Amino acid sequence: MHRRVAFLALAFALGATGCQQKTETPAADAPASGAESSAIPQSPTLANDEQKTIYALGLALARNLEPFHLKADEVKLLSEGLADGALGRPPQVPLEEWAPKLQELAKARAAAAAGEEAKAAEPYLAEAAKAPGAVKTDSGLIYTETKAGTGASPKPTDTVKVHYHGTLRDGTVFDSSRDRGQPAQFPLNRVIPCWTEALQKMKVGGAATVVCPASIAYGDRGAPPRIQPGAVLKFEVELIEIVPAAAAEMPPGHPDVGGAKPKADAKPAAPAPKK
Repeated sequence: MHRRVAFLALAFALGATGCQQKTETPAADAPASGAESSAIPQSPTLANDEQKTIYALGLALARNLEPFHLKADEVKLLSEGLADGALGRPPQVPLEEWAPKLQELAKARAAAAAGEEAKAAEPYLAEAAKAPGAVKTDSGLIYTETKAGTGASPKPTDTVKVHYHGTLRDGTVFDSSRDRGQPAQFPLNRVIPCWTEALQKMKVGGAATVVCPASIAYGDRGAPPRIQPGAVLKFEVELIEIVPAAAAEMPPGHPDVGGAKPKADAKPAAPAPKK
């Protein structure tokens, strides 16, 4: 989150964050009642490569706005601040005073979003715990063996090679070694607590469905853009082997937590389990 906020502060150096709106442009689909709409105006036609590139710049900036969970009317304010700075207009608020508040706002928005997601996930977790063979542990982990293994079980300090398929509670795939067509391997003491606990229950050659509440996954911070704050994660995991720790490499796209590094030629992918 610190890197995202720092990036935003740099982007905001182009202009100040607006606190008042100027002339409004009515949206094409404004309510017939005449009430002000918070809908964002339609984008102009992207007629050439330069326009498309500038539009892509906006998309790149938008990825770093994820922690703020902005609403449509707030995006208008942000657009004003960006426009004021880029066009050399006088800022409506001093950047030096308000930029330091960005991180505080991001944390508050993430915590609020996590609370909403946690409440929405309660029925999903309750249903998962009722599945045939499901075992719910004290941590909240819901573990269901789908194939018995015959090998050894890993210890927390072991490095494992696995195939996994990760989905959100709505079924959206956020990461999958199977989709990449390549198993992942990593030390069990460098992944989210849910994985550290679940993999120790498995034996080499076995498979299991693992449901992780946010408290033992990515918590209130999430792993944007695909894993939102407070998100419950579901994994289909196959334990292929236990490998020497020295050979460990994090899966492509895995946020580094020190020690093991991603492969140099690996393409970035959705966030994989981390601690």
